Amino acid sequence: ESDTASEISFQLSRHKKTPSIGSHSSDMASVSSVSGSVLSVYSGDFGSVDAQGTVEFALDYDEKSREFQVHVSQCKGLAVVDEKKGRSDPYVKTYLLPDKARMGKRKTSVKKRTVNPIYNEVLRYKIEKMVLLIQKLNLSVWHNDPLGRNSFLGEIEIDLASWDWSNRKLNWYPLKPRSLSAVNGVDHRGVMSLSIKYVPPGSLGEWPKNPPSGEVHIWVKDVKDLLQLRPCGVDSFVKCYVLPDTSKKSYQKTRVIKRDTNPVFNHTIVYDGFHTEDLKDACVELTVWDHEKLTNHFLGGIRLGLGTGLSYGICVDWMDSTQEEVAFWQEMMLAANEWIEGLLPLRSL
Repeated sequence: ESDTASEISFQLSRHKKTPSIGSHSSDMASVSSVSGSVLSVYSGDFGSVDAQGTVEFALDYDEKSREFQVHVSQCKGLAVVDEKKGRSDPYVKTYLLPDKARMGKRKTSVKKRTVNPIYNEVLRYKIEKMVLLIQKLNLSVWHNDPLGRNSFLGEIEIDLASWDWSNRKLNWYPLKPRSLSAVNGVDHRGVMSLSIKYVPPGSLGEWPKNPPSGEVHIWVKDVKDLLQLRPCGVDSFVKCYVLPDTSKKSYQKTRVIKRDTNPVFNHTIVYDGFHTEDLKDACVELTVWDHEKLTNHFLGGIRLGLGTGLSYGICVDWMDSTQEEVAFWQEMMLAANEWIEGLLPLRSL
């Protein structure tokens, strides 16, 4: 899959012209290629079983090794996935929120044919304590299916800011159904104001053929109501990728706007190398990040594309645009050479 994806590369425009947006184009892209970020965050939730049972675990932070440790002991009374065989093959998975992708998931081993699995495993994250305290721990239990159709068995979320770190004992917690915010994406992360435009090959009519290949112009205007991670606001910037280009040689980003939960960017990026048929298979991913010395924190993002789940015939999890994002992209496809304005809610990706 990755070999196929890496062959498809959209080049950033090196044209000296700037889009016709007057003084708004305060930052112009000048990098030679664009990279993609294929984020595999959720396992597919194909299960329809009700969450039940409990999980026993303990949390600790090792100051010496700067490591967050989740000691997963066992589960009891989990739901049965395969009714005929009366079996579940459970494992435990953890994420740190709101940025699932950055810190990655940790998983225990799979225990076969049991609703009372015993793990006694430690899941570890190398992370500064200060950074950890603005995260939530999401711990979920899943049935492992050999065909990848994993079933959700229950979860618990813990706000680490209010956690009692002197408590290192194993404790039992009830497993809950998938939270509504995770299912519906209703967690509010802010709203991005932007405009996009598609310029088809040769549509500007000047000799020999202007532009020689199609261009997508993205004008990131501002973001309102970002998550406030610190008392003085956030130091935010926007990253842009065109997927499925997964090379990491370069990507586009805006400058950092400091101490502001309503940053104004007015940054324009131009990608060329687009043919009209590429618009069906490509996806523009815009993500907003809080900038810190040690690590950047994901605040929210949008994906502009047709949301078909497919890119050049390959199933990909990032082709998951919402109805609003799809409508915005379609409007751009139908109105060549016109700026399309949008106001889109940021979401977890």
